[in-house]
Amino acid sequence: MAPIPLASIPAHYAAALGGGRTCLAYPDGSLTWGELEARANRTARAFAAFGVGEGDMATLALPNGLAFHVVCFALWKLGATPHVVSARLPAAELRAILDLARPRLAVGVDGPAAAAGRALAELEAEAARRSGSPLPVRTARCWKAMSSGGSTGRPKIIVDRAPAEYDPGEWMLDMPVRAAVLNPGPLYHNAPFVFSHYGLFRGNLVAGLARFDALEALRAIERHRVRWTMMVPTMMGRIWRLPADARGGFDLSSLRVAAHVASPMPPWLKEKWISWLGPDRVWELYGGTEAVGATWISGTEWLAHRGSVGRCVRGSRVRILDESGRECAPGEVGEVYMLPAGGPESTYRYIGAERRADPEGWESLGDMGWLDADGYLYLADRRGDLILSGGANVWPAEVEAALVRAPGVDDAVAIGLPDDDMGETVHAIVRPAADRCGRLREDDLRAFMEGELARYKTPRSYEFVDAPLRDDAGKVRRSRLRAERLRRR
Repeated sequence: MAPIPLASIPAHYAAALGGGRTCLAYPDGSLTWGELEARANRTARAFAAFGVGEGDMATLALPNGLAFHVVCFALWKLGATPHVVSARLPAAELRAILDLARPRLAVGVDGPAAAAGRALAELEAEAARRSGSPLPVRTARCWKAMSSGGSTGRPKIIVDRAPAEYDPGEWMLDMPVRAAVLNPGPLYHNAPFVFSHYGLFRGNLVAGLARFDALEALRAIERHRVRWTMMVPTMMGRIWRLPADARGGFDLSSLRVAAHVASPMPPWLKEKWISWLGPDRVWELYGGTEAVGATWISGTEWLAHRGSVGRCVRGSRVRILDESGRECAPGEVGEVYMLPAGGPESTYRYIGAERRADPEGWESLGDMGWLDADGYLYLADRRGDLILSGGANVWPAEVEAALVRAPGVDDAVAIGLPDDDMGETVHAIVRPAADRCGRLREDDLRAFMEGELARYKTPRSYEFVDAPLRDDAGKVRRSRLRAERLRRR
């Protein structure tokens, strides 16, 4: 079967499944395939009235909800590319990103941040005056463009080279067809954006949350008979920390794939989920927005290769190189390089950054790791986050995994701070569990950590905070946390 233009997806499923069948369910309402088609056509005409056309890029600064998906399909109907940013970006950061993107229009952006900005209400008012009848089918050359602060903290835009079309025969991480999927994450992050839209491309009902809530996520799985969801470890940790009677009070029998992505999963938490749902229902994805490679692993495989993020899928390849560019032997830690099925530079291009590639075009996203003899990939940490203490390498992820095992710890981040004697020492930023605020003691943590890690890896200083340490997608910017603490000094 020939690929389907994304512009035609709503009409395609309205014809195949019935225009009255629900395709989107959010706290702000629901839409059927027929309603999505009509609203996207009206909104596309509104965009055209504001000057957006084929080949253009338009920025979206919108919260999770129905309008986000309507706007995306409207842009695809014009042959334009959605460029996605957080609706809560500080003005200075937003201006820096828009200066890179130079979009034709920015929706949800007004004031001095963008001369081309339009409020969502203004776009919707214009759309209400337009026809919902079909438009000529166009296919954008690039289906999405995502924003990232990057490991350096400087903004960059990752433009996906894939055209705005969908191949019905494409395998997508065991995602079902014409069933129901749950998106619990913020749509301005790549994984929630990709998997919620691929859910629609495959004819699924997509249930979304406005903002993650552990009980609401379980309630949505039960209500919509969700078969597939992609979370981050932070979300899975919050679900697991619910009272056992609350967590066990929902019918999750429909759920076939509960996957996680974006940040390392503490082994203890992985084991809890595997015990709860069964190893064949818990999966893990590793990859980047650049789509230069991906690995996928079931809980069953993980138990046999504990700590692995899996083997390559979708035709991608991986290898580990040392500092001299030599390929590492199994078990030897080096930098992780990947190559997509289409070869070098086939999946994306940067605006505002340079690729990190070896002479043969294999690319690194900055992670360190190793392969075992069976080709399973294991991650050590980000190269830029490595702490050098007394000449020894300390990987923050290992320290953090031990910290969150400590009683009373909700989350923790480890960073390196300068030290005249050691070069750097490990500093732990700890968020106590809600019921332990004010009662978690540094001496108790020190004693616990000395029983978990070699002494040179244990934190020399501790800091307790109330605010979340990771964003809604479970990511942490250690470089930013480190810079803040250095400024205080």
